[in-house]
Parts: sequence; structure tokens; C-alpha cells
Amino acid sequence: MPGQTPLPIAFPADPAAGARVSVLHPKPRVLCLDAQGHILDWMSWQDAVCLYVRDAVVWTLGEPCITVHGGHNRASDRQSVIELHPIVAARGHAKPRALNPSPALSNPALFARDAYLCMYCGREVQRAQLTRDHVHPISRGGRDVWENVVTACLACNSRKGGRTPQQAGMPLLAVPFRPSWVEHLILSNRHILADQMSFLRSHLPRRRRPQA
Repeated sequence: MPGQTPLPIAFPADPAAGARVSVLHPKPRVLCLDAQGHILDWMSWQDAVCLYVRDAVVWTLGEPCITVHGGHNRASDRQSVIELHPIVAARGHAKPRALNPSPALSNPALFARDAYLCMYCGREVQRAQLTRDHVHPISRGGRDVWENVVTACLACNSRKGGRTPQQAGMPLLAVPFRPSWVEHLILSNRHILADQMSFLRSHLPRRRRPQA
């Protein structure tokens, strides 16, 4: 981010083994796009270095956020330096099936979608006390899909049991939904840089999420 000085942090780098890296965050990830600007996925700074070295970066966005210092040239004794940007577009075009894929359902992704709140009592509890609840119980034919699962605390999950919210008298605070790929990328990375967040927000679905 502008106005901040990169801090030198040691990483076990590959392919640049022994490289010295200066970053603005201890867990940097680069947002990768295709040449047309389609959002693909997060990538490690090591993979991003490979794109730069292969001259596969077409264009970039944002201020440099990672500086990689490599080896020295034997002839000139000059050290190689690569400055990575937070958003990079790689050569080539993504295949249609690779664009906006359906994010995999996992507990961490589910809890992030529901902002770590129980969708029955509305309380924010420790992650160890959160569970995946099936709105329409599996025992009654419910499916393990985004549209049928919500975050629930242990107490509410136990109280609801194998009943529907209506049967248990426990109305949902929000309707479960399947996140878009962009929403998933935001939810899956707790260390998003300002330039990355601004870009991702500009690609969020414009529809409003339904409330229960």
C-alpha cells in the first residue's frame, strides 16, 4: 500500500531459493487475472515471480507490494530485483469453464460467509464452537450444498436437532446462498491488500442478498 515501506522478511523461497524478500504483509498473495482481465485466483508470491521471470505478465495494477532480491550477475555483480504488484494479468486467456467457478463448500468458507455468526441466535462465538447446520436436515432428504447450510453455534445446532427451522421454532436470520467466485476470493483471504480489495469489490454481484 502507498506510504508504507516494505519490511524484509525471510522466506524459504522456491524457485528463488535463498532470495531476500521485502513485503508489506507476512502472508502476501497476488491476485491473478488472465490477459482480458478475468479474475482467476490467488497465487503465492513465488508463483508470481515465475510469471515475471518468464515474461508472462502482460499488465499489472496497484503499487508494488513485494520486492524479491535474487542472485548476483557474475559479470556485472549486479543483484537481480523483481517488484511484484498486488494484481497481475498473465498471458493467455482462461477457458470458459475456469471463469467464475462454483466455490467448494467447506466449514471455513461457510463460517466466513456468515461472518462467524450463528444464523439462529445471532451471537458471535469462538470458531471452535461453530458448526455446519443443514437447514433441511440430511435425515429428511436435505443436501449438503451452499443453499442448505448455515453457521450455527453448538447450542442452537443441538436444540434444532433433526428438525427444520419452522418445526423447531428457530427462524433463520438470513437466507443461505452460494457465494460468487469473487465473494469466495474475498472470504478466503484474510490478508487482502487495499488495491486488491478495491478491484474485487468492483466485481461483486450487484444484487442484494435476501434476508430471512
